[in-house]
Amino acid sequence: MGGDERTTLPTAAVMRTFTSEFVARLTARNRLPLDYSVASLRIVDLIVDGLRHNRPQRAQVAGTLLGLGAYTGEVIVRRAGGTWVDFDAAQRELFRQTVGIRMPDGRVWNPLGKVVNRFEEGREESVERLFLLLHGRLPEEKALCR
Repeated sequence: MGGDERTTLPTAAVMRTFTSEFVARLTARNRLPLDYSVASLRIVDLIVDGLRHNRPQRAQVAGTLLGLGAYTGEVIVRRAGGTWVDFDAAQRELFRQTVGIRMPDGRVWNPLGKVVNRFEEGREESVERLFLLLHGRLPEEKALCR
């Protein structure tokens, strides 16, 4: 992890494909249970904690952080009814990302930034907790039908 993975931000239109390719690469090497479940977000937190262990510069692990953020977003899409969106100029400036998730109630969330925050700040910034406290989501059974 943290090698030469893609570090440029994909657009909302390709996030599902980008995420599935990242997960395939990561799980092939590490046998991680990234199954798009809410419980798997705890694994994301643990992976990010592991990346922090040797205190690398963010640029050294940027591709992995991007992939983990995309995975987090895809869990929100699949389990809470969100939709990938390209951020407008004001949102890009606010979130320092080009894509995010729009919830059924219209709120936008920044899962890619949340993973970066976990890397930079540590345990106070939990990806799993982001999902559990997520406002505007559909009940999981409705989200899965979409």
